[in-house]
Amino acid sequence: MTRRFEDRIVAVVGGGSGMGRSISLRLASEGAHVYVADLAADAAEGVAKEIVAAGGSASPQQVDATDNASLTALYDRIRTEHGVLHALHAQVGMPGPAGLEVSDEEWAKNIDVNVKSAYYTCTLGFDLLKAAGGKGSITLTSSTSALVGSPFSPIYSLTKGSLVPFTRSLALVGAPDGVRANVVCPGTVHTPMLAQFFGREPGADVSELTKNFVSGIPLGRGAQPEEIASVIAFLASDDASYVTGVTIPVDGGLTAK
Repeated sequence: MTRRFEDRIVAVVGGGSGMGRSISLRLASEGAHVYVADLAADAAEGVAKEIVAAGGSASPQQVDATDNASLTALYDRIRTEHGVLHALHAQVGMPGPAGLEVSDEEWAKNIDVNVKSAYYTCTLGFDLLKAAGGKGSITLTSSTSALVGSPFSPIYSLTKGSLVPFTRSLALVGAPDGVRANVVCPGTVHTPMLAQFFGREPGADVSELTKNFVSGIPLGRGAQPEEIASVIAFLASDDASYVTGVTIPVDGGLTAK
């Protein structure tokens, strides 16, 4: 394994499970000190312990990414302990309710989790990324539903779709200070959240729905979270030093059709 993040400071917001966990482990394996931030404190602590047990370096922190004070506390800690942030990944998201009937409460929650959290995760930590001397990187996780319509949850396409132009804007804002910004759009990924995407309707046969959906993927399978992590590691590294403002589908060819 290469050590592209030796002596670098990284934060993964939403790093306690699924893709976020794999991204935290991957960046740590390449030498980063990773702040594993998650709404579930025990999940953040668990991933940080995994990293340390494997010989890496990590700090867990409980963070509610929809709460600006909670995000600010994370960045204040990083500022005090290191004064710089080399890579920031925004992973937080949720599947939206099915169909067009969305209550005010569901609307507000989806906006908070999928849009507000991404915006403030990136902007509140921006000064720390600027301090990285041209090595700052922001990555975000969106979805293929940002690129093609979701017949299951239009609000999910709406909220995740917002991250694509937002990332382009971040890339333009950050360019003078060498802060890059890129977004990945995973398709079907085998994580604990997968069942929530296919099980929105009561009594849904999740295994059958998943099987049918995967059959339409050109590579014939869903992704493992480690496959998403490898793309994030590339984008956050100096290997991608001239890549910014880019949207990358990681979907087994789904959006190529």
